[in-house]
Amino acid sequence: MSRIERLIGAGRELPLSGPLVMGIVNATPDSFFDGGRYNDIERVRSRIDRFLEEGADIIDIGGESTRPGADLVPVEEELMRIVPAVEHAVGKGAFVSVDTRKPEVAGRVLGMGAHMINSVEGLRSPELTGLVADHGASVTIMHMKGDPRTMQDDPTYGDVVEEVRGYLDGQVGIAVEAGIAREGIVIDPGIGFGKTLEHNLAILNGLDRFLDMGQPLMIGTSRKSVIGKVLDLPPEERLEGSVASCVMALVKGASIFRVHDVLETRRALDMAHSIMSV
Repeated sequence: MSRIERLIGAGRELPLSGPLVMGIVNATPDSFFDGGRYNDIERVRSRIDRFLEEGADIIDIGGESTRPGADLVPVEEELMRIVPAVEHAVGKGAFVSVDTRKPEVAGRVLGMGAHMINSVEGLRSPELTGLVADHGASVTIMHMKGDPRTMQDDPTYGDVVEEVRGYLDGQVGIAVEAGIAREGIVIDPGIGFGKTLEHNLAILNGLDRFLDMGQPLMIGTSRKSVIGKVLDLPPEERLEGSVASCVMALVKGASIFRVHDVLETRRALDMAHSIMSV
């Protein structure tokens, strides 16, 4: 299948001729790296503005942590956290993604002008899938074994790359059947979501095996435990490992990079892409 050349979502287009950087805005008190730093709306607005200045192509806003062991947040609490951030990002003209598992939240933010839903549960909800289709929005379909409360309880696979690829392929089919355009579907193998260190490294090394699906491939390794375990470093010291993993993912065929550190990742990816394009 030929690769998609542009990402389309709710009336917006982003060319896939080069790497796209997605800046993470966690309006939460308990995310693993920046929990509590940006749950004040003025700080959230400042972070969004800075990311756009640093070259973010997409702003990804979340109001519920999906770190291992995280519990569900009530709908109203999640909306209270993210609605002001979505309003600000939309007002700034950003391509806005919202990281949510709840149809009620997805419907609200899509009605506000968000362009994408980042579905960490991989579109398991038919209601959420229908909302994305009805709004002509784009969606990231991620692989996660179980849910955040259980996903790290002894995850096992045969061939992890093949199993994750098979799941994503099936969910892409469901999305297309529901009316979501192929140009609006991004796939994410879910680094750290129901995988051991060895599983995560195998997926990163085998990213090229996802390319024949034809969908843009997103990678989210930023500051995660896979880097901490390899380098024996805490989250605040994982910048270099995060950037290195993004560059390697670019070489392997990834198109979109979900990160906490926009400026450093933007520069590294642009340099690597220029070398690869000669």
